[in-house]
Amino acid sequence: MIRSELIQKIAEENPHLYQRDVERIVNTIFDRIVEAMAKGNRVELRGFGAFSVKRRDSRTGRNPRTGEAVEVDEKHVPFFKTGKLLRDRLNGRDGEASAEEPEYMDEEE
Repeated sequence: MIRSELIQKIAEENPHLYQRDVERIVNTIFDRIVEAMAKGNRVELRGFGAFSVKRRDSRTGRNPRTGEAVEVDEKHVPFFKTGKLLRDRLNGRDGEASAEEPEYMDEEE
């Protein structure tokens, strides 16, 4: 789903709101998430997930075309961790966790 589809869906489900107002609301929410992350803060949307910023150290990389070593600067990248409710719905459990299945899979499995 892209932003315009999200705006359209919310507008359809809330006929008492003008589409331009829904668009302003959605854009404001996304802007606030971006602003918080730019400051290094974590943004949590309960049941959906959490956005955070992770730091990647500088390193020596390789140019894939020439094989030449290149220095890659330190950088910050966005990171998203799904919430339990979202994970459960994606796995067909409708919010009910299974006692037989572990919440996190080990790397060995």
